[in-house]
Amino acid sequence: MSSLSLHELHAGLNAQFTEVNGAEVVAHYGDWLAEHSALKNSAGVLDLSFRARLCLLGADRKTFLNGQVTNNVKDLKVGEGCYAAIITAKGKMQSDLNIYNLENELLLDFEPGLSEMVQQRLDKYIIAEDAQIVDVTPHYGLLSVQGPKSAEAINGLQLGLVLPEKPLQFSSVKNETLGEIYLMYHPRIGTSGFDIFVPTNSLGVVADKLIAAANEIGGRACGWNALEVARIEAGIPRFGADMDETNLPPETSAESRAISYTKGCYIGQEVIARIRTYGQVAKALRGLRLADGLKMLPMKGDKLFLGEKEIGYITSAIASPTFKTNVALGYVRREGNKIGTDLILRTQDGDSAVNIVELPFHR
Repeated sequence: MSSLSLHELHAGLNAQFTEVNGAEVVAHYGDWLAEHSALKNSAGVLDLSFRARLCLLGADRKTFLNGQVTNNVKDLKVGEGCYAAIITAKGKMQSDLNIYNLENELLLDFEPGLSEMVQQRLDKYIIAEDAQIVDVTPHYGLLSVQGPKSAEAINGLQLGLVLPEKPLQFSSVKNETLGEIYLMYHPRIGTSGFDIFVPTNSLGVVADKLIAAANEIGGRACGWNALEVARIEAGIPRFGADMDETNLPPETSAESRAISYTKGCYIGQEVIARIRTYGQVAKALRGLRLADGLKMLPMKGDKLFLGEKEIGYITSAIASPTFKTNVALGYVRREGNKIGTDLILRTQDGDSAVNIVELPFHR
């Protein structure tokens, strides 16, 4: 398991650690419900340095990557970003990506444990292009502040950072002591939020300042448990949990954010275009309101039924602190996935009722 560079800082805050796809992450700091409340009502500071980070260099980097991913990269201006997926020739997902167009490089941010696969996939298609791939994970860390008061926490850093206003837009500042810092507008739980890419040598200083700024406005340091619950409440799928190598991007509810239908050719484009032309996908991600009083929440893969017909499966399930009920994300086949449809969840504890609801979840 790869350790967080700020392990000792987090341990000093009474952090408990867990693992996500081979990477160490902070699970919580002793009270995940209070951390969840900070994310929902003020500002929660997260160390996301466990995520993977690659950079593409070279004169052909934009046109090359544009031919590899589902969204439009070649038209990004410096200071802009997009969300995209890498897919196989058969249209199946290999990873999702946040892509940022820096002045001299493209920065790719994605789920932990996938760096080798993504790098090999891209390397495979570099033939005559002037494009090089560099793993920048050792050089830059990633902090994030999420919640309705996240902008106040960023301003509390007093680093002169300009707050970007649109999703995946970013700004940067060169600090004599801390180095070059990048600020991305990235709401990860459906409210407001920012990611901050910081040189590794300055990561601890900036993390201390950011946590202190959050504390000033009623926020706090937060861990993975609170983030995951808030993410699921917002109905946002995560690669490795709610989407994986078996999924086509249009199944995942990410179509409007991740796919450009006007950008031209890329690996797997014919499959995605055919789906759009000839009809819906066979299954789609849905929000599910589960029965109250369950002995145990369903596990990933637990089956959903319409009558006696198996029609879907669970991907993520939580007891929601916000909605005071059990909710889940899962895939449901087209013939039974309309909003309002009643289904049956079948687990080792027996059968229970499920209702398909709109995302994001509401009270």
